[in-house]
Amino acid sequence: MAYRRCLQALTRQAHDATTFLFTHPSSPSLRPFPTAAISSPISTNPRPISAFAQWCHLRYFSTSKQDDHVKNGANSEDDDGDEDDYSDEEDDEDEVEYDVGDYVAGGSKGKKVLTAEEKEAEAAAIGYKVEGPLLEKDGVFKPYEPVFAVVQIGSHQFKVSNGDSIFTERLKFCEVNDKLILNKVMLLGSATQTIIGRPTVPDAAVHAVVEEHALDAKVIIFKKKRRKNYRRTRGHRQELTKLRITDIQGIEKPPIVLDEKPLKAAKKEQEKVAAPA
Repeated sequence: MAYRRCLQALTRQAHDATTFLFTHPSSPSLRPFPTAAISSPISTNPRPISAFAQWCHLRYFSTSKQDDHVKNGANSEDDDGDEDDYSDEEDDEDEVEYDVGDYVAGGSKGKKVLTAEEKEAEAAAIGYKVEGPLLEKDGVFKPYEPVFAVVQIGSHQFKVSNGDSIFTERLKFCEVNDKLILNKVMLLGSATQTIIGRPTVPDAAVHAVVEEHALDAKVIIFKKKRRKNYRRTRGHRQELTKLRITDIQGIEKPPIVLDEKPLKAAKKEQEKVAAPA
């Protein structure tokens, strides 16, 4: 506040002195200013001297930096009054050459293409491995087996058996009908034994097939700050991947026992039919 009052007082004094000088040009009380103490001639502009007269050029304020550069470039000229000329050769020298193979063609700028090893490492960190597309001759779908497993995909865990279908968050580097191996198996169990991993079970794997890439139901996100006139409503649909479990490996599977009651009933019927004859 004190600094502002000082600027106002100096501006007022300069305005009064300038007004008196131009209203009384022949006053005998005026003395010529010493030339040694003045570095620039006195302005003949009767307008009051602004406190911001120290700015030697105009200021441009805008929301984007590009507009500022455009305005400054339009006003900048050489001492001779000619604008700067740039040749095409200099522009070509300033351009940096990029390897097109390192970036996605037609994709977002600066998005790097991952190699096969990098894709495999990133998929392994999530908890799966892509084997390849499913062929017609592959008999991956088997009848139900009394074995279950607890697998981890990303940050979620699922209890699955062969023939089950689960929805996970969108898995990268895989398409529909691709075969996957879920290698983060936390637990294996059957009717006779249970194997608990620390944290995972070694030599255990769960095989699955990608059936679909879909979207979850819409979720509404509403934000509000009271007394601030702030309200935001947004919608979100999570991308999902549907997996069909085909096989569980790493545990002894008990043999499938067929129900023998229908066989016994058929034998009794045959005996009853043979007795009257």
